Amino acid sequence: QVQLVVSGGGLVQAGGSLRLSCAASGRTFSSVAMGWFRQAPGKEREFVAAIRRSGGMTNYADSAKGRFTISRDNAKNTVYLQMNSLKPEDTAVYYCAADSRQSTIPYFLGNSGSSRQYNYWGQGTQVTVSS
Repeated sequence: QVQLVVSGGGLVQAGGSLRLSCAASGRTFSSVAMGWFRQAPGKEREFVAAIRRSGGMTNYADSAKGRFTISRDNAKNTVYLQMNSLKPEDTAVYYCAADSRQSTIPYFLGNSGSSRQYNYWGQGTQVTVSS
């Protein structure tokens, strides 16, 4: 079992920054891959970013590349999403998720963008970007 607690959402103006945190407990954190997803009103949940268990491999949605950075601190059992240059279209509820299944690098790169890959989810946090 993995329990995930998300924090760091809020209201920010366009062009601003926010950092989301997701604290994990219940299983060796360094053995799980982590992902961030978001869901805007009336839209499907979509992939934002993922990081492999060692932290040495990341994967980003095109919408996040160059603006968002996913990182993890295995000593603190926490994964972060640093979001810069925020846009109104980034407004959504953001979720973190954990994939406890072992996978190769190619499998991670090919599948970490799918919500079906993750077997644990945290509660969402609202991010609102005003124009």
